[in-house]
Amino acid sequence: MRYIPILIIIIIAILVYAMGWTNYLSLDELNKHHVNLKSCIASHTILAPLIFIVIYIFLTMLALPIDTFLTLLGGYLFPEPYSLIYVTIGASTGATCLFLAAKTAFGDLFFKWAGPFLKKMEKGFQENAASYILFLRIIPIFPFWLANLSPAFFGVPLFTYYWATLVGVIPFAFVVTYAGAGLSVIMDAHQELTFEKIFNHNIKIALIGLGVLSLLPILYKHFFRNQQT
Repeated sequence: MRYIPILIIIIIAILVYAMGWTNYLSLDELNKHHVNLKSCIASHTILAPLIFIVIYIFLTMLALPIDTFLTLLGGYLFPEPYSLIYVTIGASTGATCLFLAAKTAFGDLFFKWAGPFLKKMEKGFQENAASYILFLRIIPIFPFWLANLSPAFFGVPLFTYYWATLVGVIPFAFVVTYAGAGLSVIMDAHQELTFEKIFNHNIKIALIGLGVLSLLPILYKHFFRNQQT
């Protein structure tokens, strides 16, 4: 029974890819339906955010590598600070659903077959769970799905996972939704939409800096222990 949730997630994810539905989640498709999307959002001010949050939760739970696009889409569709709120709720809730499914299905197996290195890594992860999760969330080089799954294999408590995820997605969501808010200007000017044009080096450096800051408690503990021995 414990494998049923994760099996359902895997089956649905395969179907989503097989049906080609992820092809509609692209900058080209966004540009193509620019006018209709804006009109639809303006006509459904209450229903549209709810649908967006549900879709974000659903696609995040499937571990599809489209979190950056979805966050960008949130900034494009809704004004700040609402876009940040909607993205944060969708990302943290979807991530927690995937975390619970993976922890229920594979947590015990991981502990049984883990070698000495992973056992040591598990101990470090549990002692500094919040800092590790914040680092995985904030720094942009780790895929969102990897940050969702990895804590499930190291026995991280649900509450710690949820609040660290909730806090950790905010900096990235803030930057990306802010970038998404400027997409309409690019589209109205009939310019080419590319991720390189939307995200500059300063944004990437800022996110990496935030990720390093999230590791400071771990570095402090390590230094303090060395001073005691």
